[in-house]
Amino acid sequence: MFWAVASTIGAMMMAIAMIFVRMKMVKKPATVKKIILPPLFMSTGALMFIFPYFQISWYQVMESFLVGMIFSIILIKSSKFEIRGEAIYLNPSKAFPYILFGLLVVRLILKIIIGGYISLGETAGLFFMLAFGMILTWRIVMLYQFLQLKKSMELKKHPI
Repeated sequence: MFWAVASTIGAMMMAIAMIFVRMKMVKKPATVKKIILPPLFMSTGALMFIFPYFQISWYQVMESFLVGMIFSIILIKSSKFEIRGEAIYLNPSKAFPYILFGLLVVRLILKIIIGGYISLGETAGLFFMLAFGMILTWRIVMLYQFLQLKKSMELKKHPI
């Protein structure tokens, strides 16, 4: 029970920290590096699956990843890029922090419900895949949107 509570509190603290970091990052221009690094850094968490305690079936991997992809739709819809001067900035909606907190609450409720049926390790594996599916999908779409906007900026500078 202690580890379940501790991991939930730890996840909440990391999510809250991420929300503040994201809100601070919108003040600086977006770059490809800033878009692709978070999922790359997060992917190292998959090393948890080396240990049998955290292993989940391929069906559970696909299912939780798909739920993460569905959750990412909310993040995608609330994140837009805009051109300011010669740079591209992420311009999240005013509701962005509330959306992130809402997603956090939904994930925590699901974790509590699911955690009552499967082990803490399996729960951690499922929610890692959910979070990874969410951030990877969101960032791929962000990268595509960023590159399209950058391409349109280049065409305006150097028309054919």
